Amino acid sequence: MINVLKSKRESSRFQILVEIAAHQPNLRQKEVADRLDLTPQAISEYIKELVAEGLVTTDGRMRYRITKEGVEWLLESAAELKQYARAVMEDIISHVSVWSALAESDLIKGEKVSLEMRDGLLYANKKDDIEAKGITISDASAGEDIGVSDLKGLISLEEGRIIVCKVPRIQIGGSRNVDLDLLRERVSGYEMVGSLGIEALVALRKIKREPDVIFGAKQAVIEAAYHGISSVVVSVDEQIPGILERLESEGLKYELFDLTLT
Repeated sequence: MINVLKSKRESSRFQILVEIAAHQPNLRQKEVADRLDLTPQAISEYIKELVAEGLVTTDGRMRYRITKEGVEWLLESAAELKQYARAVMEDIISHVSVWSALAESDLIKGEKVSLEMRDGLLYANKKDDIEAKGITISDASAGEDIGVSDLKGLISLEEGRIIVCKVPRIQIGGSRNVDLDLLRERVSGYEMVGSLGIEALVALRKIKREPDVIFGAKQAVIEAAYHGISSVVVSVDEQIPGILERLESEGLKYELFDLTLT
């Protein structure tokens, strides 16, 4: 077990040092306490320890800076965490996890197969030029579902692209105030289109494009992106902030287009 995971104390010291590095020189101890579920008094004591050990400096006025030694300690601990996480994912989880895939040919139990993602679905086949490999846990005919365990290598997958199209709410024109030519251009070529709001639904219907998802469109485009599928979500303007906040929290890339005519 690596040092920062050996105890609550070591984990807290690591996280506090990260907070200092991210917000120096001004650090609000109460905010850190809330984030780490600790008392402000406990945060204060931990910081005193870090200062005493030379990992942090202070000017005595609640202003803190991480030292060169602190940066080195933080980097070493982060590297240990990264190595540990990689070991868990590649050497442990891969052995006990079972991945569901579509068999592209007849397969038998215990056969070594390749795994690749296409159009949002995972396929098991016998191609030699695929990095991700696994072992089948049962027999399956071509086209059937099959379980694959003991995964080795990485499944190649490029995140899908998300296009967000903003249309005005009914109080400022709704679908009547949408640039339909631009909307038609934005949804062209995308297999998956979602809508949020009556105004968005009607605008899509005006260009004769029935949405694929009406309810749960926000979550649907996120799931699609993670499976490598690009999509468009057409939304009434009042829903846009929530969509963008969710996409940014997920770390997904997106493009935003305002389709309002005036």
